[in-house]
Amino acid sequence: MNYQDTLQYLKDNDLTMSRYEREDWDRFVKTTKIKIDVPFIHITGSNGKGSTANYLYEVYKAAGYRVALFSKPYLKKPNEMIRIDGKDISDDDFARIFSAREKEYRKFNLSCFEIETAIAFDYFNEQKPDLAIIECGMGGETDSTNIYDAKPVLSIITTVSLEHTGFLGRTTSEIARNKAGIIKERCPVLVGQMEEETIKVIREIAERRDSDFFQVDAFHNSHYQAPYFYFDYRPYQKLQLLTPAQYQLKNASIVVEATKILSERFPVSEDAVRKGLMAPPLPCRFERHRNIFIDGAHNPQAVNELVESLLPLSGEKPIHVVFACFRDKNIAVELPRIGRDAAEIVLTTFDSKRARDESDYFLYAEDYTYNPDYKLAISDFVTKYPDDIILITGSLAFASLAREYIIETLHL
Repeated sequence: MNYQDTLQYLKDNDLTMSRYEREDWDRFVKTTKIKIDVPFIHITGSNGKGSTANYLYEVYKAAGYRVALFSKPYLKKPNEMIRIDGKDISDDDFARIFSAREKEYRKFNLSCFEIETAIAFDYFNEQKPDLAIIECGMGGETDSTNIYDAKPVLSIITTVSLEHTGFLGRTTSEIARNKAGIIKERCPVLVGQMEEETIKVIREIAERRDSDFFQVDAFHNSHYQAPYFYFDYRPYQKLQLLTPAQYQLKNASIVVEATKILSERFPVSEDAVRKGLMAPPLPCRFERHRNIFIDGAHNPQAVNELVESLLPLSGEKPIHVVFACFRDKNIAVELPRIGRDAAEIVLTTFDSKRARDESDYFLYAEDYTYNPDYKLAISDFVTKYPDDIILITGSLAFASLAREYIIETLHL
């Protein structure tokens, strides 16, 4: 199958948020004996896992290791999810590896993400990087990146908050148990800052699996001086992040702590840590284009941290928001939080069968304007408010589409 046919097959088998079980995946793994043959760090979390994965990738690259990264979502091509040393997997390699297992993919009815995971593992096993950074798609226990007999050099759980409650659990404790499914016997686990009850759940699972448990420390002396956020995290002082987003300080702290835990097997210099953390942040993570901020915050915790990062930059300027999200998102919490500090919110939709449309916002019809055309909503704000703050948020999928429009059409 050629590359374009491969992409079409993946599109036809996109079961995102419609199937969350691993029966077919486990039968595929057992039959094909697919595995991860390289040392890897496994990362999950409600928020920050993508940025944490990317910063780790950049730090270890800066240290001279040959590093692989598997991280979702992508903006334009699924190749972006599978990288080694700054290069995406080629179209030819992507299609070749897909074709080699196509019969098995069909036989076991694998979903798009399961296939992408399998392609990544096969590619990494071929290329034999020194280290792979592997990010879960959703959850942990049931995620296809979680091959049960694979032993990571470190498991990381960045945050736990209420999200995907129809799949992961109705409480943070239930969600924590799901995410803790990536913890393996006698493999260390590092957790970010979270509530004590959540920590207790994860710690108990780590103890049952005889896994060393680590928790990130607090960072200190943080302040933003454009274009850098400065902070201290032991033993380093005046570390720099190339972002005004306060929430990235938590992710960067996890990265520094991870390098300390792995210092014997994968030593890195202070220069490598500093250089890696200075890498540009991922797209749609507090990304700025003139007076427009684009952020893929998609749950209440992320939305709150986004607003808290934006307020110091807005000063007295009003904030105008274009918001779109999927139907499973908790807008009953997210919209009031944004509305507390925003001058106005325009609700919209985008091309996805999972996206909310006007009928899904009926409870908020009196509070917020609805515009079915997100491009028009953005253009109206750009024209009317050239000096105010414009925020585009609600989901990474929507943010990436808005980003493309802002860059390629509005040329901002």
